[in-house]
Amino acid sequence: MSDKSYLDIERLAESIPDGSERSYPPVDKWDPERVGEIDIRIAQDGTWYHEGDPILRHELVKLFSTVLRRDDDGRHYLVTPAERLAIQVDVAPLFVNEMFRENAGPEQVIRFRTHTDDVAVLDDDHPLEVSVDAETGEPTPLVHIRGRLKGLLARSVFYDLVEIADEREIDGVEVQGVMSAGRFHVIGRSDGRPLNGNA
Repeated sequence: MSDKSYLDIERLAESIPDGSERSYPPVDKWDPERVGEIDIRIAQDGTWYHEGDPILRHELVKLFSTVLRRDDDGRHYLVTPAERLAIQVDVAPLFVNEMFRENAGPEQVIRFRTHTDDVAVLDDDHPLEVSVDAETGEPTPLVHIRGRLKGLLARSVFYDLVEIADEREIDGVEVQGVMSAGRFHVIGRSDGRPLNGNA
């Protein structure tokens, strides 16, 4: 069954199981019969909108973020044991607004935190992807946060990352990147051109 959901967001919040701080319900294991849509949009800057109006209660946004899921169809859903509601996502469902750096050189570890308090280490399980618009040259830096969910790096965070980047030659191409968790993570080509794939 698939239909438009007119469920009030307060009722939706009540249907989400309670959990301790930063606990995540097992949304990947839930397979509710009811499938619909709800008029929620996550903008590029991480702002959540309901029926065109921003959701101003940050705790409500944090609660909803714990039941986000991206399915095989490429769409994002809010999932409860009772229903799966499709939402609109402009770029990425999570927004990275902080970066933390530990140590330096080969031992360096970089951690990202989203505005909904997800934390991910830049490593093999949470890789960085930076696509570049061929016309504008504008980068879109994404990092895998949890499950299939990605976070868009805020412009300020991306600039901080570029500022600590090193240059290397990989497969005959000069690239910029950073060490984290024992691996060199490519940010992009040194000449700013699009890079196909990461080293």
